Amino acid sequence: MFSIRLTLTSCGAALALFLALGLPAAYWFSRSRSPGAKAAAFFITLPLVFPPIALGYMLLLLLGRNGPLGAPFEHYLGLRLVFSTGAVILSAFIAGLPLFVRPVQAAFQSPGIMKLEEASRVLGCGPVKTFFFVTMPLAKQSILSGLLLAVARASGEVGVTMMLGGNIAGRTNTLSLEIFNSVSRGDFDEATSLCLLLGSVSMAIYFILDRLQKES
Repeated sequence: MFSIRLTLTSCGAALALFLALGLPAAYWFSRSRSPGAKAAAFFITLPLVFPPIALGYMLLLLLGRNGPLGAPFEHYLGLRLVFSTGAVILSAFIAGLPLFVRPVQAAFQSPGIMKLEEASRVLGCGPVKTFFFVTMPLAKQSILSGLLLAVARASGEVGVTMMLGGNIAGRTNTLSLEIFNSVSRGDFDEATSLCLLLGSVSMAIYFILDRLQKES
């Protein structure tokens, strides 16, 4: 089914973005007290407390064809930032990012990690080597837990995806949106099946997280 493939694709792409962008952001927030870091942390955390449908609408105004960011992207690069697969991936990334960044940032700020980082630098290791061979191994459980939480949130995203993606059949209808569509057209058997599928994934993630917490 298309909605399942799209959900897997968007979650996989979002996971890669969590590692590529969220990991450096979490480390930056854990070490910097600059106004820029505080502002970035605020905007990254905003999806946790801001209504998803309202957040999606604001992003639609920003990234739409006539928006301050969407218009130049479409005019100069030919890239459409809304009502596309890219919009679905962006929605999943925005929804899950704070759930990845916050626990990883807390892990990076733990006294044990910071002391061992200092010891590594005293012994002559540079910041990059220290990060990959000291910080990352010590924070790996928090990183994995954050990834699981973020992917679980991304897989169930509705509000932002509906506004940015448009819920277009065969193009941007994710698994969560397809549940909504099934109920809207009265196909409760399909809605139930999709709910069980999505719920099973969520429960599997919960048990993995519970096991990680016990091991830590």
